[in-house]
Amino acid sequence: MLRYNELMDEISRYAVGVDVGTSSVRAVVASVNREGVLNVIGYGEAPNSGMRKGVVANLTGPAQAIDRALAEVEQMSGYEVNSASLSINGAQIVSTRTEGMIAVGANEHEITGADLTRVENVALQGRIPANQEILQVVPLQYVLDGQHGIKDPLGMLGSRLEMQANVVSTLSPSYVNLVNAVEGMKIPLKAERVVPSVVASARAVLTERQRENGVAVIDIGAATTGVAVYEENDLQYIGVVPIGSNNITNDLAVMLAVDTEVAEELKRRFATGNFGANENSVVIRWRGKDLHFERYQIDDVVRARLEEIMEHVRKELRRAKYEQKLPEGVVLTGGGARMKEIDKFVRETLLMSVKIGSPVGLSGVADAIEKPEFAAAVGLMLLSADGGPTVSQKVQRKKSKKKEKGVKGAGGWVKKIFGKF
Repeated sequence: MLRYNELMDEISRYAVGVDVGTSSVRAVVASVNREGVLNVIGYGEAPNSGMRKGVVANLTGPAQAIDRALAEVEQMSGYEVNSASLSINGAQIVSTRTEGMIAVGANEHEITGADLTRVENVALQGRIPANQEILQVVPLQYVLDGQHGIKDPLGMLGSRLEMQANVVSTLSPSYVNLVNAVEGMKIPLKAERVVPSVVASARAVLTERQRENGVAVIDIGAATTGVAVYEENDLQYIGVVPIGSNNITNDLAVMLAVDTEVAEELKRRFATGNFGANENSVVIRWRGKDLHFERYQIDDVVRARLEEIMEHVRKELRRAKYEQKLPEGVVLTGGGARMKEIDKFVRETLLMSVKIGSPVGLSGVADAIEKPEFAAAVGLMLLSADGGPTVSQKVQRKKSKKKEKGVKGAGGWVKKIFGKF
């Protein structure tokens, strides 16, 4: 057995992901050794309240849910969590295509990191509304002296540099409220980075081949359905539909005149994407009584809502110009992907190949989290392990840009929230 100091030598750091969903919060922590190998050492889940369609409606509910989920994580792992990658959701998350161009000097000028930052700033200037918070800037390609298709121009020689990018952003109040909820916990949590849920799920379930060839991730959550399109290993588009699996529960409750707990049980046990395959009536036990339902009644309600969700997803794919144009098809994640044979329904509706995506290949106490509903939390943990721009780094870049322009105003609340980080 390793002694404590030997164990600390083996473990270089920890990576934590917290998926703040509308109906529940899920958290995962892994140790990362000096070679970058991850080992899942804890996970937790807690019901959430105070969220509406993926957006924080009051700060208390999410803060308490995160507290409870992290308490489970800490009890299992023995690690005190003080920072994590967080998910953000809601239909206000949008993709914006933008481009910028700069002169970098003589023909023999070598492209530096400062040049990349400068061309990114030019591409962003005036393109993103002041009330939007930038979550991610994805360089789709660079053009150096007319040469297209360059992924990384660092170190190359040229005189004119252009960048085409996909900018993922959300409304600033949604972003601020999420961070405030985290700060409102009993023990405040530092937000390392804030990532759209569907992007986090994609990190956990997609292979490099799928990202390269072209694939869409459809993350069916409780109150929203996220759509992310990848091609050439880049995030090409993201959109969020404000409908999720809870809508199916509510529809069943209304149409069958039953309590929502009964409706949730009916959905969990009997809802299926293969309609008409079973015509037998169903019975569930509720408060000492047997409740009988016809299968066709359940099928009709579920089908109507799934058709609506997939019609919105089809519109998102059409808006992204990728409808029926993705060789790797669709990967379904989220709690809604647990519905029996939902892949069959989505395949017949979108006319593309469909797979159910779950995190796999994890070591440690990973069996319980290799499920579609844990994809976002695992993806956030993996992003935490990957590194990359943090919240404080993003804010520093924003503050430096404002200083260069001599602009006051919108950055004030950012300094107030993140100054101590």
